[in-house]
Amino acid sequence: MAKPVATSTFRAAGAPIWSAAAFQPGQAAGTWAQVGDFRAAGSCTAGAVEIAPEVQGLRLSGTLCIAGRAEKVSGLAPLVGPGRLRVKGEDWWVIWVDVGYRTLAIGTPSGRFGIILDRGAIPADRLNAAREIFDFNGYRTDALATL
Repeated sequence: MAKPVATSTFRAAGAPIWSAAAFQPGQAAGTWAQVGDFRAAGSCTAGAVEIAPEVQGLRLSGTLCIAGRAEKVSGLAPLVGPGRLRVKGEDWWVIWVDVGYRTLAIGTPSGRFGIILDRGAIPADRLNAAREIFDFNGYRTDALATL
């Protein structure tokens, strides 16, 4: 658990955030489509990322819509804790993954963004579960846009 100072309007300042301690990086291998993100303004199309587990972390390759802006994501993301990655100098936390590793909810302790990734078309029950997890972790879910 961490109580970081939020730098955006997506998370309540000082709200606790938890990463998924049981996250298994090897089960995240494959292609993930972006199906949701937090945004205050801006627009971009849904992105996708390829994840390849390596000894030192996860190799990422793709483009994601992050806080309303398309961002290229590539390179090795070292694991810095259970369910925690460092991407381009920023901590990305897996805050939820469903039991079948079909949906990932990723947030940042800073609150700069949150995204939902899925291996296909996300059903309403998993989308709702991801929304509830973001809410539990202090995110303002009214800013969550589905793509």
